Amino acid sequence: MNGPKEIYEVLDDLDIKYEYYEHPPAPTIDEARKYWRNIEATHCKNIFFRNHKGNRHYLVILDSGQQLDIHDMEKRLKQGKLSFASPRRLKKYLGLEQGSVSPFGLINDNENHVHLFIDRNLQKAHTISFHPNVNTASLVIYYKDFIRFLDWSGNSYEFLKLYE
Repeated sequence: MNGPKEIYEVLDDLDIKYEYYEHPPAPTIDEARKYWRNIEATHCKNIFFRNHKGNRHYLVILDSGQQLDIHDMEKRLKQGKLSFASPRRLKKYLGLEQGSVSPFGLINDNENHVHLFIDRNLQKAHTISFHPNVNTASLVIYYKDFIRFLDWSGNSYEFLKLYE
């Protein structure tokens, strides 16, 4: 599985500039906030779901300060009941450990299995931050470069209004 080193190589190959911030392990948003104080960016929450059959997987990305209404999302997506994907599924499809969920894990999704739902509000962000596949650092990139990375990955994605 590809880790942080490979992320930096992909970003360099795509000529995507990034700012790297090392910090102690931050497996939750609450923990990460302690280390984001001096980092200028829209910090993102990344949630990995599976559908009720277990044959579809989704990465949902939204501003870290927002709450996601899963039941409302289920109704709008019409994908059936959603549940958090297991650590085994997270490892299988994104090559990640719990507490390190990141769209950068798409470098491990060679079959482009994971579909992304991105909150529409993030389109207003200038810069955004994610873990580089480990929770001991944060990477800040321009929003437009994030879209370039997603296009490079080949995974499908769409923008939704995930909260008010």
